Amino acid sequence: MFVDELVITVRAGKGGDGCISFLRDKNTIKGGPDGGDGGDGGDVVLLPTTHVNTLYHLSGRGVFAAPNGMQGGPKECFGKSAEDLTIEVPVGTQVLDAERGNLLQDLATPDEPWVVARGGFGGRGNVHFKSAINRTPRKAERGRDGEQRKIRLSLKLIADVGLLGLPNAGKSTLLSTLTKARPKIADYPFTTLEPSLGIAQGPGETTFVIADIPGLIEGASEGRGLGDRFLKHIERTRLLLHLVDCSAVPLDPPEQAFRMLRREIENYSRELAGRPSIVVATKVEDDDCRARAQALATAIREPVLPVSSATGQGLAELRAAVWSLLSELPRG
Repeated sequence: MFVDELVITVRAGKGGDGCISFLRDKNTIKGGPDGGDGGDGGDVVLLPTTHVNTLYHLSGRGVFAAPNGMQGGPKECFGKSAEDLTIEVPVGTQVLDAERGNLLQDLATPDEPWVVARGGFGGRGNVHFKSAINRTPRKAERGRDGEQRKIRLSLKLIADVGLLGLPNAGKSTLLSTLTKARPKIADYPFTTLEPSLGIAQGPGETTFVIADIPGLIEGASEGRGLGDRFLKHIERTRLLLHLVDCSAVPLDPPEQAFRMLRREIENYSRELAGRPSIVVATKVEDDDCRARAQALATAIREPVLPVSSATGQGLAELRAAVWSLLSELPRG
């Protein structure tokens, strides 16, 4: 199951209490204080990793608590500090304060841990409180509580290219032909119910990542359909592919479908709408389809790349065009 939003509570470990103890030894006539310090509580650490691609493995628990530090012991023995609790999250996860909504950290770099809640310090034992006027201190510090906070984890997938289009525009089929991804493909709308990622081959040993999200419908930017929920997953992409069905099947003319798609993107985010893009005419498998693709290019006054995932025509040209643009665009 794909889970990209989750609210959890993280609780760092409490520090161990300091020890009140006095030296008891047959060879020592008057033993002094020898209570050791408590150990520190464990931190809660978020680790972005490529080993997971959803937050599903974290759902159902609610509270993630690191262990507490051990209490100090006699003979100035220090309590053992607790191990940190490491929580793996997908790369691209944003951490927000669940109550205020402000961004705390963007975990966009793999294997770069971030401490979300720090463990409490251990308390000092009574050995630290001896003095010339108080040689038998019966005082030690209690360990400090660890930090606790309620956070919202919001996953935004990281990809180079984002696929946008109406339902049944051929996004999943194109993703499966350009990459080794195997999304669900069928001849009815909304076969894509969650984002999919695939790695496409560029020139030589180079690769680039493509993200496919559920199809957009009119009013998607206002919450209709499925695509509005997943539009955030293409906010990190550097290049957008606008896929328009130019076969004889769709009732809407290609130009109308393209303009509706652009309108929904602009309503969602003007910054996203200004991202570099390529218009791709899909399902172009005969002369009539090619004529519709040409008419689309004339109407919108933009170049249109005709492709057919079924026959493979135009895919090499599309791959080359995508890589050419990506090589000119900055990362991040």
